[in-house]
Amino acid sequence: MIKVGIVGASGYTGLELVKMLINHSGFELSYLATTSGDTLIEELHPSLVGVVSAEVEKVDIATVASSCELVFLALPHKASMGIAKELIEQGIKVVDLSADYRLDLETYQAHYCEHEDKEHLDMAVYGLIELYREEIKKASLVAGPGCYPTATLLGILPFIPYMQADSPLFVDAKSGVSGAGKKLSQTAHFVTINDNIFAYNPLKHRHAPEIKEKIQKVCGVEMSVNFVPHLIPATRGELVSVYGTLKEEFLDIDPLQILQEYYKDDKFIRIRTKPVDIKSTAGTHFCDIFAMKNGNGLFVNSAIDNLLRGASSQALVAANLMCGYDEGLGIPVISYVP
Repeated sequence: MIKVGIVGASGYTGLELVKMLINHSGFELSYLATTSGDTLIEELHPSLVGVVSAEVEKVDIATVASSCELVFLALPHKASMGIAKELIEQGIKVVDLSADYRLDLETYQAHYCEHEDKEHLDMAVYGLIELYREEIKKASLVAGPGCYPTATLLGILPFIPYMQADSPLFVDAKSGVSGAGKKLSQTAHFVTINDNIFAYNPLKHRHAPEIKEKIQKVCGVEMSVNFVPHLIPATRGELVSVYGTLKEEFLDIDPLQILQEYYKDDKFIRIRTKPVDIKSTAGTHFCDIFAMKNGNGLFVNSAIDNLLRGASSQALVAANLMCGYDEGLGIPVISYVP
């Protein structure tokens, strides 16, 4: 059993990691921490009462280093990089769920803040499993992708070679309220979100440069990305619709055939023959994708669970690969939503 820990156990993604790790046959959950500590995991998450009881400490690097071989950092951006830096220097493997290691230095600092761990930034492997599986197996630091970029990139990357690079991508994305985290805000209040839907940070959201950067890195194509996220009255789940323009020489392509060929070896990608929905992926690691065209117009539709495939289960798959396990070990695949 490989000993692992979670720093940031109080949040929704921390809870999802706990739920998977307590039943994992290859990992022993040996350390739980937050930035404040001094509580029990079942006090933070009442759903765990009668399931697991464990102390949650205030994070201490020396204790982490003596207790763990791998650590998940389920912390906000900026909070992760200082802890990750020290853990890496102690020889601990790290899977970071924040934005701190996802982007090139220039992109990160333009949209977040000054980076405090430039020396380890280049060693981070982007944790989009289907694209970087072999690199992750050798990595000591994996940067978990954002939930919106995960759903968007998995949907659109197979089509980039067939698309007009000078035509912008339009990404219409919708997420459940858990994507905003536990911190209270006016937009997340029940009376605001119930029976409601609205866009937030349209065209300025920080996931747009992440999508653009990864398209360029994977496909060698620079495209304009117009990204508009929406909050929907659901607890979890994410639906992304991407609109693009095909090159004239590819107007006869079969979008579903392209998806099936691209993901033929990926067991957690399901190609659908009808537009997708969030209930079918809720509580699972699957990404469901559908695509169709109308003339030179391309429509790509993808759905994931924002807390799992968009964060925690994707992090666990990365940890599995980093430690030599099958990528599907301990990963949820059955939707619990009727």
